[in-house]
Amino acid sequence: MPSKFQRKSSPAGAGGGGASSVSSTPSNQPRKRVKRCCRNFVTFMCTQVGVGALIVFYAICGAFAFMHIERQFVDETAGHVMELRQNCSQQLWSITEEHNLIDRRRWTEATNAVLREYQAQIAGIVKHGYVGRSPEQIWSFPAALMFCLSVITMIGYGNMVPRTPWGKGFTVIYATLGIPLYILYFLSMGRVLARSFKFLYRSLHDCTQEDRLDALEGGHMTRKKVIVPSTACLWVIFFYVLTGTVMFANWEKWSFLNSFYFCMTSLCKIGFGDFVPGASLTTTADVNAATHKLQEDIAADPDELAQLQSVAADQHSKLAINFVYMLLGMGLVAMCRNLMREEVRMKAREMREDAKLCMEDTRLRFVGCCGNPRDAYEDDYY
Repeated sequence: MPSKFQRKSSPAGAGGGGASSVSSTPSNQPRKRVKRCCRNFVTFMCTQVGVGALIVFYAICGAFAFMHIERQFVDETAGHVMELRQNCSQQLWSITEEHNLIDRRRWTEATNAVLREYQAQIAGIVKHGYVGRSPEQIWSFPAALMFCLSVITMIGYGNMVPRTPWGKGFTVIYATLGIPLYILYFLSMGRVLARSFKFLYRSLHDCTQEDRLDALEGGHMTRKKVIVPSTACLWVIFFYVLTGTVMFANWEKWSFLNSFYFCMTSLCKIGFGDFVPGASLTTTADVNAATHKLQEDIAADPDELAQLQSVAADQHSKLAINFVYMLLGMGLVAMCRNLMREEVRMKAREMREDAKLCMEDTRLRFVGCCGNPRDAYEDDYY
């Protein structure tokens, strides 16, 4: 009887345990969903599309952050330059009034001395970073975006630098997080483009084989490993640089030599900084300055303002294409690196095998010429 009671009570106990497990399951479901969503998000961000989207988002956020930080910089150099200019004008006017063009030699010497001093002062100010533009004009969105791209890709053009303490500190943090992200993009994009280009090259190579149909009919088709030659990679880079040369020459008003020079130095990560896209783009600050000038100066040309407004309207599309061109160019460089490394490995393997065969052939020739002393000893013995 106790066993029956135990059997009857056991389902209740089991049901109680099941109820407790069921009651605990709904509380764990939201946590599991959050973990699953986080895991899927991390997996997607580790893919090529996710890394590319993340680096674009990172660059755009960095551009807005640098614009907000660096535009708060109060540049007192412009007022100092204006004061120097007014002093120089006043000194020249005083010299003219004093000599009144009677003594031409003394007037020329005095004015040359004033102009040389003014030139030396302006040169010293320019060496300390003065470019004659306000922080709003310097840190426009195109320029800030290219600055972020130069930081994370380690090009470092050097035409723009943060001048505020917050901007310098943020640059260190931004580079510390952005450079590993760019390296991940460089490696992943290089693998994807290398596989795609290898598949395309293999397909074209198989289509151009003359004995492909005969091999298929005979039934003894053996697929050989196809290695993309380095010349194909160099042609791809050349046509890509040529496309960028024409594009930047038309948009930035550069010569073809300067545009080609910029594309090569940027893709090679030299980054001198003498030519940077976005520096000549019309910004909102330029349009506002032209509007203020038109309001104050009656002799100003209103067609100039209309032209600036029309030019500034299509700057966003050009900016996006410039940004994508640089990122895709870095990916093509990574692709060529992977493909050429594979060819170098194959050539090294072939050279090692050829060296072994050469050494073996040399040994056999040496033995054939000199004879084997063991054979001679065996002949004398027997």
